[in-house]
Amino acid sequence: MMLVIPDLLDSASLAHIRTALADAAWQDGRATAGYIARGQKTNQQLAPGSALAQTLGQPILDALAQHPLFISFALPLKTLSPMFNRYMGGGEYGFHIDNALRIDPVSGQRIRADISTTVFLNDPDDYDGGELIIQDSYGTQQVKLPAGHAVVYPGNSLHKVTPVTRGERLASFFWSQSMIQDDSLRGILFELDQSIQQLALREENLAEVTRLSGSYHNLLRRFGDV
Repeated sequence: MMLVIPDLLDSASLAHIRTALADAAWQDGRATAGYIARGQKTNQQLAPGSALAQTLGQPILDALAQHPLFISFALPLKTLSPMFNRYMGGGEYGFHIDNALRIDPVSGQRIRADISTTVFLNDPDDYDGGELIIQDSYGTQQVKLPAGHAVVYPGNSLHKVTPVTRGERLASFFWSQSMIQDDSLRGILFELDQSIQQLALREENLAEVTRLSGSYHNLLRRFGDV
């Protein structure tokens, strides 16, 4: 299941990040690719865990921690420090599946990469190509979002970034470990939570909301990792 989060970052945050990235020291993105994916990856990244990456990543983590839709969808237990990449001059990343286990470059903590998140940092008109193509059990999705929007999708999805043939594509990307490892169960809980929230808007639904909310939390107790 895939979720688009509009306007995760405001214009001021985006302007600050883009200004900082314009003067950043970029490195070959293949440094963080597995041995299979390395041959398909031609982009640039900030050094993971660098002071600049930490500074720029913190507003993203703060925005996610306060975003009810992300929390409902991801049920995050741990989130990796955000990383940043740049595609230009035909750079691309062929079809691949992200590593199941990641080491946070700042804390050294190991996480299970249940959920992938990409935050687009500049507008689609700034570059040609650069679509994020995601294939999973729900079909093939092509994603190219406005600056500040984020897409959240299962970490076990086959995906790629198409060649950027004009301009540059800037993004932040990272992974989260969910309290619910199974994607299908996580999707059911998300739909249940969204339905409860809609029912709760009408006072006469109080009894139904109370029962459904109890069922939701009992499922979390039964299947959740903490």
